[in-house]
Amino acid sequence: MKLFTAFFVLLIGAAASSPVAFSQGVSGKDVLAPTAYVSYDPVARGMSVQVAVVLKIRPGFHVNAHEVSADYLIPTELRADVPTGFRMSDVVYPKGTLESFAFAKNKPLNVYSDSVTVRLPLTVLANAPLGEQHLAMKLRYQACSTEICLPPVTKDVETTINVVANSSAAKAANAAVFAR
Repeated sequence: MKLFTAFFVLLIGAAASSPVAFSQGVSGKDVLAPTAYVSYDPVARGMSVQVAVVLKIRPGFHVNAHEVSADYLIPTELRADVPTGFRMSDVVYPKGTLESFAFAKNKPLNVYSDSVTVRLPLTVLANAPLGEQHLAMKLRYQACSTEICLPPVTKDVETTINVVANSSAAKAANAAVFAR
């Protein structure tokens, strides 16, 4: 009986540590944690500002890069609902890393893993309202383990941009995030 119990414990431990078992029961929303940072707080009218969205990806998983390596893959995309008084430039996505996976039939895929930063360049127009301005964003991605891909998800990402009239009041913020 002791031999059977020991075998059963080993079997359960091996199954729980396999990539497929690890992935089961995990939602794509649980795999990635986005956090938004603003390069100035406050920022003055007429200035350029960046919003950095840092994507922290759960160990054992990756998400498809923005530039996908196959048509059937779902790219990581950030979209923003820019408030009145702001102009948005093109979102800047990091380069991915080419990695091979069992499900990809020996074709390396362009992916993000660990932590990557997506940047959203904005210009604060001369007529931008003063005070706190809400920036709502949507991040769409598909998370995968080494064995399976989870259904694509869209997560809300939000930040506040504090606008002031005088450029002398503007202060650089989140230096560690923007130094990368």
